[in-house]
Amino acid sequence: MENITEQLEAALAATRDINQLDSDTKAHILTDLAEILRARVTAILFENEKDLKLLDADDPKRDRLVLNAERIEALAKSVLDVAKLPDPSGKLLNQQVLDNGLLLEKKAVPLGVVAVIYESRPNVTIDVAALCIRSGNVCLLRGGTDAFHTNQILVEIIQKVLIQHHLNPNIVQLLPTDRKFVQELLTATKFVDIIIPRGSQSLIDFVRAHAKVPVIETGAGVCHTYVEQSATIDKAVAIVANAKISRPSVCNALDTILLDEEIADSFLDGIIVPFEKERVEVFADERSYAILERLGYPYLRQANEVDFGREFLDLKCSIKILNGLEQALTHIATYSSRHSECIVSNDSEKLERFMNAVDAAAVYANASTRFTDGGEFGLGAEIGISTQKLHARGPFALEKLVTEKWYVTGNGQIR
Repeated sequence: MENITEQLEAALAATRDINQLDSDTKAHILTDLAEILRARVTAILFENEKDLKLLDADDPKRDRLVLNAERIEALAKSVLDVAKLPDPSGKLLNQQVLDNGLLLEKKAVPLGVVAVIYESRPNVTIDVAALCIRSGNVCLLRGGTDAFHTNQILVEIIQKVLIQHHLNPNIVQLLPTDRKFVQELLTATKFVDIIIPRGSQSLIDFVRAHAKVPVIETGAGVCHTYVEQSATIDKAVAIVANAKISRPSVCNALDTILLDEEIADSFLDGIIVPFEKERVEVFADERSYAILERLGYPYLRQANEVDFGREFLDLKCSIKILNGLEQALTHIATYSSRHSECIVSNDSEKLERFMNAVDAAAVYANASTRFTDGGEFGLGAEIGISTQKLHARGPFALEKLVTEKWYVTGNGQIR
């Protein structure tokens, strides 16, 4: 294959097919997709195992790649949840009759062709396809080589459902993983309406630097939790442990703990229990290192500058002891990726100051950052977490897969 022009042309042509579907038909397609996912668990796991065998057992991407019966059931349920959501396309946003008699209407319409570039996350394949079908968009999926076999069978299943409904299978396409085709995709302004990179910061930076097609950034999350001096220690320990341990390979997992110096000793004495159980590797600044060394914490490293502002995506985190809220705000402003940031405190004034001052897609008071998720926010599945400010911010879900279009109806008016 020399280029992907044929796939791009087929995607653009398929927009005319999906644009004709009503809300009920799109919901029925997704309901059937969920049923087939449940029926094909064995085949999906067989293909997933092919990918897993090619990946190092210690690679942190493994947790994102692996599927099991429970995760496939969660995918099927997610598809059903999307099917039940209101179709955002076709919604009348505004209507008025001008003095000259023209009927002016503004409606929500699909974006068109949505391309998503992502790494070893086969769940993205299903989530993006479901969201695009529900909102009336065509999607081009460019997954990573690590998940090639898994993505291939998932797209085959999706296309089979489309064919069963007598629809164009090119509504959902899997692009080749060869990197030589990425540049063609990034510059395909004639065929692609938006590109969404989901993955590492290096992937996002590459897409941003080379794309001519409009880009919405999602993925990279350098997430902090600041434990303020008035915090209840047991509550703070539980929140931090959940944010780091529950699923360390995802973008809403904690990366850096910021501690007020007044409670550093008592907090660290508490957090070492769950951290040691899970073998969390801690990169500590000078003061927290001394405390953890005295407590005998075994998985301890001296932090370097690069360990702050680092997205670990693993059972690793950094710790810094600070003197008060303003230092915490300065640190977050310096190192945050503007994804999800948290304060644990019982001081209402400091809670309000933190929530208003921190520039991030999601800010938390006394709760784990692990809640930054389309499903948890009641939005259904998500394409990713947008860390920019135009069009979408936070969970980039169904409601944001539309744009606006003006409909003007007249009766011979001229200007």
